[in-house]
Amino acid sequence: MIRYYSTNQQAPEVTFQKALFQGLAPDGGLYFPTKFPTFSAAELAALHGASLPEVGYRVLQKWFGEEIEAESLRHIAMAAQYFPIPLRQVGSYQILELFHGPTQAFKDVAAQNLSRLMSHFLQQQQQRVTLLVATSGDTGGAIAHGFSGIDNINVVILYPKGRVSQLQEEQLTRVADNVFPLEVDGVFDDCQAMVKQAFNDPDLAGLALTSANSISIGRLIPQIIYYAYAYACLGRDDIEFVVPSGNFGNLTGGLFARAMGFPFSQFIAACNRNDVAVRYAATGQYAPQPTVATLSNAMDVGNPSNFVRVLELFYHDWAAFRDVVQAYMVSDETTVATIEAVWREYGYLLEPHTAVGWQVAAQHRDPSKQTVIISTASPLKFAAEIEAQTGISVDNGTAIAALQRRPVRKWSVAGEYTAVKSFLLQMEK
Repeated sequence: MIRYYSTNQQAPEVTFQKALFQGLAPDGGLYFPTKFPTFSAAELAALHGASLPEVGYRVLQKWFGEEIEAESLRHIAMAAQYFPIPLRQVGSYQILELFHGPTQAFKDVAAQNLSRLMSHFLQQQQQRVTLLVATSGDTGGAIAHGFSGIDNINVVILYPKGRVSQLQEEQLTRVADNVFPLEVDGVFDDCQAMVKQAFNDPDLAGLALTSANSISIGRLIPQIIYYAYAYACLGRDDIEFVVPSGNFGNLTGGLFARAMGFPFSQFIAACNRNDVAVRYAATGQYAPQPTVATLSNAMDVGNPSNFVRVLELFYHDWAAFRDVVQAYMVSDETTVATIEAVWREYGYLLEPHTAVGWQVAAQHRDPSKQTVIISTASPLKFAAEIEAQTGISVDNGTAIAALQRRPVRKWSVAGEYTAVKSFLLQMEK
């Protein structure tokens, strides 16, 4: 059985079930597998042409097959992988569109799997938990939808005031009764820091807190699925992934796939002005920095939590990291110009995050490889921003109107941990 240890090395190893509900290890570290399950050459070959639900099952079975019986695991995989993930050829690139789920963002893939994994264990244990989540834009909506109406889970979502798009906020605040959105007067890093602090606060032990952020190993592992599916679709051993990167859960999922035996030799992290990974790639020094607000707001992370897992994967060896991962920064001005140019030339509309990926691919891809750009969100999520910056009209009225049939649910809190803690304690009463 695969067990999980803390990246801080000061907590005992645990099972997946334990890691899933603890979220953060007791010593404040992130859980990391003691070993990686692998696909043999024959198993990889057998994936070629497989459906998305089948690929999802085979990936999940490798990780959780010793803790969840096969029939239940297959049901989880089939139910979670219910929306398509198309690969589209645009210019020289394949674009893996991860935004065809219920909230039009790649976070739906992990959220749909995570909610079903948690529900499976909670039904067995007849227990109740409180899911605590920080979001820079897309995670919260995906989690709110994925866990909507689950009787034994309350969901508390922290998001930064004024730093999410209109559609993102509608998805965050027009939610089911078991979802509690907190509009925090701060930036995403403040939200993320308060989530981490809450997990280690003994006063909140009675809430049975757990996480659905990418600090959760249970949300990270399902992100392997779409990399495996890209391989199944293309059937090639020369794939290079360009990944828009903020908190680095997306790219870490790809690196985990590589560690499982998928023949992925190169990943390129596409970053905005929040470029700590770019600086690390250039210097070998990891130095978190204050968050900078950009057009690609879901990537506005100055201290990406998952980067510690990236470092752990490469044994903190800078040279080993550089052999596999490159990282580059794109400004807002260039992002806008990229959206305009791709729309003009190909009639394909990029949203700001995918545009960062496209520009990095244009400048730094290896022409001898098949470049796959990970497309993380639909342009519908950034309609106002795209029109304001480029003049290109995007009609997200239908999506917003559908959400506005539900009443708004949100609570505004100060950007201080005491305010969030007070809200959580009031919930318990």
